[in-house]
Amino acid sequence: MFLRMIYDEKLAQAAYLIGCQRSGEAIVIDPERDVDRYLELAKANGLRIVAAAETHIHADFLSGARELAERVGARVYVSDEGGEDWSAQWLDARTGGGSYDHRLLKNGDVFSIGAIEFRVIHTPGHTPEHIVYLVTDRGAGATEPIGLATGDFVFVGDVGRPDLLESAAGHVGAMEPSARRLFRTLRTIDDLPDFVQVWPGHGAGSACGKALGAVPMSTLGYERRFNPALLAATDEDTFVEFILSGQPEPPIYFANMKRDNMMGPRVLGDLPRPERLSPDRLVALDAKTTTIIDTRPWVAFRDGHVPGSLSIPLDRSFPTNAGSVVREDESIVLIVEPDRLDEAVRDLVRIGLDNIPSWFDASGLDAFERSGGSLAQAPEVSPEEGEQMLADRHTRALDVRRAPEFAAGRLPGAINIAHTRLAVRLDELTAAHRFLVYCRGGARSGVASSFLQRQGYEAINMRGGILAWEQTHARSER
Repeated sequence: MFLRMIYDEKLAQAAYLIGCQRSGEAIVIDPERDVDRYLELAKANGLRIVAAAETHIHADFLSGARELAERVGARVYVSDEGGEDWSAQWLDARTGGGSYDHRLLKNGDVFSIGAIEFRVIHTPGHTPEHIVYLVTDRGAGATEPIGLATGDFVFVGDVGRPDLLESAAGHVGAMEPSARRLFRTLRTIDDLPDFVQVWPGHGAGSACGKALGAVPMSTLGYERRFNPALLAATDEDTFVEFILSGQPEPPIYFANMKRDNMMGPRVLGDLPRPERLSPDRLVALDAKTTTIIDTRPWVAFRDGHVPGSLSIPLDRSFPTNAGSVVREDESIVLIVEPDRLDEAVRDLVRIGLDNIPSWFDASGLDAFERSGGSLAQAPEVSPEEGEQMLADRHTRALDVRRAPEFAAGRLPGAINIAHTRLAVRLDELTAAHRFLVYCRGGARSGVASSFLQRQGYEAINMRGGILAWEQTHARSER
């Protein structure tokens, strides 16, 4: 048996390529949309991908199952649990007509890829249709399973959050019933041996849980002993209170991902190939109708950027930040280093931002100025200057951290809107105010302040965030 985790560090998402070396066949569980990576990995190891499987309808990225079905004719395995409202709607919508080769799965169903057996277990709670795959290597003569591809059911150190149907997808009243169902679902794996490996769908940094571990894999025995969520499952009410408290606000694009994965992501065929812009053409762009994403670090953006552009540094948070402040229908121009263009494009298409017609070399902004463009500076103040600003009743402190961070300590009189939800809560901000925007260290507030400025608000970033504020006050008290 061949097994490889293909991990997306930025979305903290894991796909699994599992192959039978005897037959040369392979399956990908929970693939992302840019599927060329899986095809290349399979080919390099003498395998061909014949199937793609989903654990559930994802909310944090666009699935690549449809893409693999189109590209190589992969058979699609998806859940048939959870009812009609939680079923894939794209299986009969193949490009050019007809249906994809597919199988709908129920609890207890079994299928094989070569000599590798996959047994389906229905695990509702995170979502109603969620299933996991218990894997046994029959080709090696095994009579017991080696691992469990758990999707968003059991993670290393956590379990899948049951509140997303309500907090991200808008299903009012679903949160507590989902948590109670998840508690009952945990009992369905009680009889599995401790040695069964846990192959989770996400790792540390994912918004699909609140305390995911940074270890890529685990075992059921280890999780039973040390996973805080499983240890909290001593009784139903204790578990429900534990699992619903402290969950971070989901990014606004989660609702789009849930919708698109249910209806079927648009078939890419190939990655977008943006055209390189000349300085003259960048000067001619209207930043009100075209979204310019500047991927340079915040300091570079602060000191000089194309007016109206967004500061979204190309770091580990890039796709989450972009999905939070850019609409799926917006036309995007990337200001990016040439050797990182492919990285940026992949990050965007994984969350459904496909309209990327052009890009500009991030090192060429001096040529932009020589062609008649003018660079803007982003307003930023020190904590000392920020405190003086707050003495003015027209200035409000805007905390763009998560709610649990805000509850632990904040600036005087601050209002809290997580930067991942800011775009849908603008009506809570009065245009008559100016906003001192801050987060923990200054990164999230840079994204948020550039977004607010593009929306017409007066927003000033506080350098160093609340950490710098606390250090400043600690010095003044000595």
